[in-house]
Amino acid sequence: MKILITGGLGFQGSHLAEHFQKAGHEVTVLNTISDRAIEIWKKMPKGMTCVWGSITDKELVKKTIRDHDVIFHLAARINVDESIKDPAAYLDVNIYGTYNVLEAVREYGNRLIHASTCEVYGAPEQHLLIKEDAEMRPHSPYAASKAGADRLCFAYYKTYGLDVTMARPFNIYGERQKEKGGGAAIAIFVKRILDGQPIVIFGDGLQTRDYMNIDDLVQAYDLLLKHDGTAGEVFNFGTGVETSIKHIAEHIAEKMNGKIEYQEPRPGEVKSFIGGDITKSKSRLGFLPKVGIWDGIDRYITWRLTQNK
Repeated sequence: MKILITGGLGFQGSHLAEHFQKAGHEVTVLNTISDRAIEIWKKMPKGMTCVWGSITDKELVKKTIRDHDVIFHLAARINVDESIKDPAAYLDVNIYGTYNVLEAVREYGNRLIHASTCEVYGAPEQHLLIKEDAEMRPHSPYAASKAGADRLCFAYYKTYGLDVTMARPFNIYGERQKEKGGGAAIAIFVKRILDGQPIVIFGDGLQTRDYMNIDDLVQAYDLLLKHDGTAGEVFNFGTGVETSIKHIAEHIAEKMNGKIEYQEPRPGEVKSFIGGDITKSKSRLGFLPKVGIWDGIDRYITWRLTQNK
């Protein structure tokens, strides 16, 4: 099968590209060029094709999508803090870039699997697992741009009959995750300790998330690829278990002999996610997360320490 992954040299996309290439598929990645992307590309399996460019380039997107069976659309701007400073950039990439992908898929009739996010839900009104039909209440320009892209995909399914499925992963962590701008908590915490700096927690640290290891996300996307008949549907991918930032920071600090300091809360941050309701993903796709949070963090620390040698 010919598979295109937009954002295929990012954290999630590179793991997915590597998995599908090793599984025998013909894989192309579309990614903006950067030092980080070039380094990841050098380590990708042989036989993969790379197209350098942005999903904001409509003609490039159209030419790249044309000959593929399935498109995994992962390319996006993803940092909450950056979106607060420059919301226009997030609208441009996450909404208009997705529009370009949808228009190309509309013309060529490919199957599209769109990577949305749990952030579209915002803060749940009740302390319950979040189901796919929960109201969208995005708290930041980033979350709003992803909610817009998510619903644009659904609108193209309803209006034009596109074979598009929306995946909403919860908080993903693992090897290759960015440690600085645009990075996520676990990778940033480990990096700070390696640099001799304290872990910084914004607020009281009691904010919680549903953390899922990258290996389980790859499993989820693989299951979607193997299941036809999901057009117009949404699937949550998570563990259904919430873990606080404070507990994660304490675990990493203890493992790595680091310190923790607290600063003022960040604007636009969701206080708590009890977790995603993955009943539908389990029953329809056979999805079952396998990597526990503490084992996953320990594995990440071990991997990250090898990168310093």
